[in-house]
Amino acid sequence: MKKITALLLLLVVATGVFGGCGKKADLYIYNWGEYMDKDVLKIFEEETGLKVKYDEFDTNETMYPKVATGAVKYDVVCPSDYMIQRMREEDLLAEIDFNNIPNIQYIGEQYLQSSREFDPENKYSVPYCWGTVGILYNKTMVDEPIDSWSVLFDEKYQDNILMQKSVRDAYCVALKYLGYSLNSTNDAELDAATKLLKDQKASGVVQAYVVDEVRDKMIGDSAAIGVIYSGEAIYTKRENPNLEYVVPKEGSNVWIDSWVIPKNAEHKENAEKFINFLCRPDIALKNFEYITYSTPNTEAQKLIEDEDIRNSKVAFPDPEVLERCETFKYLGEEYDAKYNSLWKEVLGE
Repeated sequence: MKKITALLLLLVVATGVFGGCGKKADLYIYNWGEYMDKDVLKIFEEETGLKVKYDEFDTNETMYPKVATGAVKYDVVCPSDYMIQRMREEDLLAEIDFNNIPNIQYIGEQYLQSSREFDPENKYSVPYCWGTVGILYNKTMVDEPIDSWSVLFDEKYQDNILMQKSVRDAYCVALKYLGYSLNSTNDAELDAATKLLKDQKASGVVQAYVVDEVRDKMIGDSAAIGVIYSGEAIYTKRENPNLEYVVPKEGSNVWIDSWVIPKNAEHKENAEKFINFLCRPDIALKNFEYITYSTPNTEAQKLIEDEDIRNSKVAFPDPEVLERCETFKYLGEEYDAKYNSLWKEVLGE
C-alpha cells in the first residue's frame, strides 16, 4: 500500500511539474542566436495575447533537418537565401498570404528584387536582415589601405589573420579573389580555390578559423585583419575606432535572411501575423538597434536617430558595391558534399 501511495504521489508531482508547463504555444519560432530583441517577443505577446515558443539555431545546416523531417513543427523560421532556395525546391515551404501582411509595404523594392534570386515570385519569404561579407582591419596594425582579398594571403601578416570557419564564406574569399563566381560548380575552379586556401593555411598567416570570436579578437587588438559580416563590423567599429571595414574590389557575398513558413506549420495565420508585426517600422528599428544587421525596412531606416549609423556605408553600402556582390545559391547535393569535402581537406580534418 505504501508503494502504491508513493507511486500516486509521484504521479501527482509529475503532473504538477510537467502538466503545468505543458500548455501549447500559439506560435513556434525558429531563429538565429542573438538575432532578435527579446523585448520584441514580449511586445508581440502583449499586443496579440498569443503565447510564443522561441528556439535558436547557429547555422542553416542545423536548422534544415529539423524542418525537413518535421521533428519540430515550427510555424515561422528565418533561413538564409540559399537555404530558402533549397527548402522551396524541396516543397518544404507554404505560400505566404500577403493579404495578412500589409506591412510588406515598408520593405524596400530593391530587397524584394534581390530575394527573387532564391524566391523568384516572392511567394515564400519576407526579408528580415541583410548584409555583406568583407574585411575588417586595424588601421594601427596595417600599413596600407586595404581594398582586395589579396591581403589575406600576404605572408607579412603572419599569425594575424582571422578566417571565417564557414565553408561557403571561405570559398567565397578564394573564388572571388581568383575571379570566379562564389557559386562555382567548375571542378578546376574549385581545385584552384582549394589550393589557395591550403597554401594560406600552410603559410602561417591564419591565426584562427572563427565565427563569433572574430568580434572580441578584433576589438581587443588580437589580430590585424579578419573576415567578417557587415553587421558585426558595425558593432566592432563602435567598440574600437581603429577598425575599418571594406568590401573588396573583386566582389563578395551579399546575403539576405528572410522569414518563411514551413508547409507543416500548425499556426500559419499566427505566423503571418508575426511577420507583419516584424515589418512594422518601429519594431524593425528596435531589432536593428539590437542586432546591428542592416534592415530592409526603408521606413525603419529613416527612424534611425544616430546620423552616423543612418548614413553608414557599412550598413547601407552604395549600389556600386552591391553590384559586384553575389547571393549564395544552393548548388545541389553533389556540390554541397563536394564543397564540404574540400573544406575538410583545407582544415586537415
